[in-house]
Amino acid sequence: MSGLIDRLFGLSGAVALVTGSSAGIGLALARGLAGAGARVVVNGRTRSAVDATVEALRAGGADAYASVFDVTEPAQVADAARRIEAEAGPIEVLVNNAGIQRRGPLEDYPEDTWRELMTANLDSVFYVSKAVARGMIARKSGRIVNIASVQAELARANIAPYTASKGGVKMLTKGMATDWGRHGLRVNAIAPGYFRTELNKALVEDEKFSLWLTGRTPMGRWGDVEELVGAAIFLASNASSFVNGHILYVDGGITACL
Repeated sequence: MSGLIDRLFGLSGAVALVTGSSAGIGLALARGLAGAGARVVVNGRTRSAVDATVEALRAGGADAYASVFDVTEPAQVADAARRIEAEAGPIEVLVNNAGIQRRGPLEDYPEDTWRELMTANLDSVFYVSKAVARGMIARKSGRIVNIASVQAELARANIAPYTASKGGVKMLTKGMATDWGRHGLRVNAIAPGYFRTELNKALVEDEKFSLWLTGRTPMGRWGDVEELVGAAIFLASNASSFVNGHILYVDGGITACL
């Protein structure tokens, strides 16, 4: 059985770039992919945070590599993709995790904040995927996992721009799968529900919201970031060899009920 599991879910030797992976969901996914055998490339904009993450991963036995670049800057992205492939090896798995949240009433939402959010959450997925996909297309193989959200399907007050950005990620995932599937690439997305992360810190600490959320979610609780790891390994591995253009909701059932 162990041979079958390794063949399906093992990532031994695969180079996996995880954007925004010095904390939160990205760090959990990087750690999980490393545990499945991947050489993880940790990304962020702050050298000290990225280096500290790589050091911690290596201390735990992971094969980790640092790549500091801003996912919203196309020139930096293209240069980083070339350096990673030259120094760490061909990128076989890309996880587009980097993103931000900026809450506010839509009627008063500043235009520059809208552009900042769209660039961070949607444009970056296009920039990084395009840069990495060129090598994957040449090799006729590659797996891209985009991090969407339940907000790709469900809106909530004061996060309309975020909802729009994640809806864009969902449809860009389907478009990438359509364009690149013939080249041997598989492009899917994970859509997390509500997880305890720094991005959600204000909501986690809001007792009224937490009571609403746990009552609204069939499983009756917040998610733990480690519960996203299995989905990431599945979509990054041979276990999902005929899965393409799929949005996998990991949300405790919140999108399944009224």
